[in-house]
Amino acid sequence: YRGSESMDLNRLEHTSEYCWQIPVDGSMNVPGVLFGDREQILQMDDKVYEQLRNVTQLPGLVGAVYAMPDAHWGYGFPIGGVAAFNAEAGGVVSAGGVGFDISCGVRTLHTGLTAKDLDAVKSELADSLYADIPVGVGSEGLISLSDDEMDAMLRGGARWAVEQGYGEPGDLNRTEERGSVAGADPGEVSSRAKKRQRREMGTLGSGNHYLEVQRVAEVFATEIATAYGLSVDDLVISIHCGSRGLGHQIGTDYLREMVLAAADFGLVLPDRELACAPIDSPLGQRYLGAMRAGMNCALANRQIITHLTRGVFARLFPGARLDMLYDVSHNICKVETHVVDGVERELYVHRKGATRAFGPGNPDLEPDLQAAGQPVLIGGSMGTGSYVLAGTTDSETAALSSACHGAGRSMSRRQARRQFHGRQVTDELADRGIVIRSPSSRGVAEEAPSAYKDVHRVVDIADRAGLARKVARLEPVVCIKG
Repeated sequence: YRGSESMDLNRLEHTSEYCWQIPVDGSMNVPGVLFGDREQILQMDDKVYEQLRNVTQLPGLVGAVYAMPDAHWGYGFPIGGVAAFNAEAGGVVSAGGVGFDISCGVRTLHTGLTAKDLDAVKSELADSLYADIPVGVGSEGLISLSDDEMDAMLRGGARWAVEQGYGEPGDLNRTEERGSVAGADPGEVSSRAKKRQRREMGTLGSGNHYLEVQRVAEVFATEIATAYGLSVDDLVISIHCGSRGLGHQIGTDYLREMVLAAADFGLVLPDRELACAPIDSPLGQRYLGAMRAGMNCALANRQIITHLTRGVFARLFPGARLDMLYDVSHNICKVETHVVDGVERELYVHRKGATRAFGPGNPDLEPDLQAAGQPVLIGGSMGTGSYVLAGTTDSETAALSSACHGAGRSMSRRQARRQFHGRQVTDELADRGIVIRSPSSRGVAEEAPSAYKDVHRVVDIADRAGLARKVARLEPVVCIKG
């Protein structure tokens, strides 16, 4: 997030109640589309307009470039940005369109418990989770991978983790890509990236990453909630993290290389942060192999954290089963089939700070999710709440089956540190019955609830715009925060 002027509505066409368009002109190849009501669009930083318009100038785009209701300034692409490219039409892959925290995402687990079960052990549970799951800047775990183990993890993702004993085969059925992304190439990941990750498996990291015990506070779509196994007062666990140092290094390595190679590809970049390479070029293919390895790292990381969390619950709640609801990423580029302008095409879909939201009947969904659609997991700001949504068939034409990923920042981390104090935030949340554990008072201040947009309004707009359907609202009870 970078503070700037607010959005100028005079440059947008208001095409529907919750949809605004940047019409094609000049060097734009496709329109830009922003989702939000009038007030929310006005609150968006003008940088979102500038960055969205820049993305529309890249070659090989299919359909529009989209900004989700939680959009804010990012690196190259706006966070909350979605764009799809056709390799056969000279489309590109952009490291800035994926981001540095490759495959950062949310995994939500059932507990089989209710809020009342936690009354006597809330603080003990918080202490145990904080003790067993490494968290914070540079956090390291007990797992240390050899070179061969590192490559096996990067190829296998969560499937590798389950094979090592960190979970159950059934977990993979409720994980995007069934826990393992095809086409990963560990050989295209630098030794520096691998070195950074050697001791970071099973760790949360810092920033906006967290593990949160949450209570189902409200159900909006009873039939879908039942299909997802959710009822009011149930306790669930949400894990929000990504590929840690490895993903950041992959982004750093390939952005640098793409910037230097742009002229050789004849690419004129409206912003050097949009550094990219043709999908079919050797550089584009190498990045895709490394990025997919980063995705597998994130999937394996969340799988190991799941295993550690289950260990804590097994000690405090003997017999409790932490079954998977779903795991979905929101910093990715994936090959997907979409119908655009009546034509079915294979596209390279970039989602940066946006979540896949496949609707009912999508062939990529597991049989038990076919009727309800894909669970869409929306992480809120610390202390405000999160949501479970369901993908819709309308989302395919609205935004390439994409939805928002969270609340979206409304102030920078520096601004938040100036305005809030970590101890004060922790105490205020404790007064509301929310227990926080974090190694960093500064980190808590940066992630203060008021540093984010109103997640409830963001989700309402996603629902009304047809991007995804509201299913359940989750309230935080215990939060382990980086």
